[in-house]
Amino acid sequence: MLPSSRKRRKSRRPNSLRGVSVQGLVPNAITVAATCAGLTGIRFALEERWDFAVGAILIAALLDGLDGRMARLLNASSEFGAQLDSLSDFVAFGVSPAFILFFWSLSTLGGFGWAIALFLAVCCGLRLARFNSRIDTLPAYAYNYFQGVPAPAGAGLALLPIIATLAFEAETPPPVAAIAVWTVAVGLLMVSEIPSYSFKKFKLPGRFLLPIMAVVGLAAAGIAGRPWVTLFMILIVYLATIPLAFTTYRKLEAEAAKLEGESDDKDDNEGGDGENGDDSNTEPTPLRPVS
Repeated sequence: MLPSSRKRRKSRRPNSLRGVSVQGLVPNAITVAATCAGLTGIRFALEERWDFAVGAILIAALLDGLDGRMARLLNASSEFGAQLDSLSDFVAFGVSPAFILFFWSLSTLGGFGWAIALFLAVCCGLRLARFNSRIDTLPAYAYNYFQGVPAPAGAGLALLPIIATLAFEAETPPPVAAIAVWTVAVGLLMVSEIPSYSFKKFKLPGRFLLPIMAVVGLAAAGIAGRPWVTLFMILIVYLATIPLAFTTYRKLEAEAAKLEGESDDKDDNEGGDGENGDDSNTEPTPLRPVS
């Protein structure tokens, strides 16, 4: 009797007392590290170390791409981790780039420059809120697309003027008016409905494997040799994919609408011979006597 009673008491132990495994903490730890990297970019901006500031945002983007994969690999996905990831993205890719741009150039516009920096941060927050609210409501053909530019890519595009200055070793930054217009445009891209590719869900045919690996190797060599020039070119190529994504998405949307219309027409035709159909040639079925 004693062992069985101990077993019953053990089974009644609350789940909260069992703790969380170390592997369950790894993805959240990576997310926190991404937040710290983004905030460190602000510190480097205060010290006018612009290459380190942009590098910190780049590290945050790499960590952001890693935490979700680690969560799936370790089977440690949770609602807490999803909410933490969104908050981290807002800080690292909304607040931090806005501060960096303000300290780099927009501060010369005074309050107007601060308003533009706030606009970028707010657009990033709105984009993340919309993503979370629509995550389970998108149609099947949209699985390979984002609605608007994702937060990490938006941060990279927002910092493109700084990256261009570092890449081409310009002594003076671009005109502040151009930077202000660019910042507003990037914010609008993030909250827009313009589709952009979600490259992490791409499935390439086998014949493209070696060419893609060669391109990746070339990019890695470029990052090692001329990092800012390579990063600038990567962002320009990404910008070029947005019109292509828009075109392919509209084609898929039109095909889905066509298939849905054909399905509705088929249902209507099948329903025309039923109880409420309009087939005037259908003779009534005679009633059988009840025995």
